[in-house]
Amino acid sequence: MPEPHEPAEGAVAGTGMGGAMELAASEATTLASGEAGAGPGGGPGGGSGGGPAAPARSLWSDAWRDLRRNPVFLVSGLIILFLVLISLWPSAIASGDPLDCDLANAQKGSSPGHPFGYNGQGCDVYTRTVYGARTSVTVGVCATLGVAVLGSVLGGLAGFFGGVWDAILSRITDIFFAIPVVLGGLVLLSVVTSDTVWPVIGFMVLLGWPQISRIARGSVITAKQHDYVQAARALGASNSRMLLRHIAPNAVAPVIVVATIALGTYIALEATLSYLGVGLKPPTVSWGIDISAASQYIRNAPHMLLWPAGALAVTVLAFIMLGDAVRDALDPKLR
Repeated sequence: MPEPHEPAEGAVAGTGMGGAMELAASEATTLASGEAGAGPGGGPGGGSGGGPAAPARSLWSDAWRDLRRNPVFLVSGLIILFLVLISLWPSAIASGDPLDCDLANAQKGSSPGHPFGYNGQGCDVYTRTVYGARTSVTVGVCATLGVAVLGSVLGGLAGFFGGVWDAILSRITDIFFAIPVVLGGLVLLSVVTSDTVWPVIGFMVLLGWPQISRIARGSVITAKQHDYVQAARALGASNSRMLLRHIAPNAVAPVIVVATIALGTYIALEATLSYLGVGLKPPTVSWGIDISAASQYIRNAPHMLLWPAGALAVTVLAFIMLGDAVRDALDPKLR
């Protein structure tokens, strides 16, 4: 009979590598089930009437629990929800037409039914401010989605495969980082004659993807070095399976944080380009266009500038606050 500290004859020897792995897997399963059934008292159920152990929570469930308790997230989320609702149904709170103007009312102040007054063309500032949210939110959301998808795919593939493709992508991102955004917009959008939002969105995606690409690349490089990825590789998992099942879910958190903050930046960039006359063009209703038109009347009719500029500032601040809250919830170092 073997000594207690010695392995039983034939337990591992003679089974080969496969037998050793099967024995280790069975022992791990037995240990895990024993720990799950054992409570504080050492026996099943805790030995003292305690219930089963609580199930482990994922990073996303922990993040959602923290976000629900964060007042910054609640306030910014309510503001963004309101902006989305008025973007989808602006007529719910503004019954007028943003293009219905009367020069007889030009630069007039607040009056019954027109709380924000009129602009230089006699258009209702309140109605134009409400309808301007649709354009700004559309540009911000579409540009952010385009930047996040393109940057995540290129950066993730470069970080996963490395080698020459990673070197080429790094040099390309350096070139794009060297292009000033506003100056690039003045050059590229000045030759565009379309009055839709798509040229502006395309410009933002063209110059915005390198930032997300670098974030995704670094996150993928970190994730692929973890033990679970190495174990999946050793078990013969394909590259696509490792990327989609193991690496992407654990590398996407930094991309979400950066994209959320960048959304507010893209809204401000659209207003800047429209103010400079190379972004959106009339008859499109935009906060940037209204701010540009009101800048020359700031002394005589400051209300023309106050309301669209205030709406723009609140919107950008809400998305930045949302991004900060999401970052705090998804960053394990801040727990």
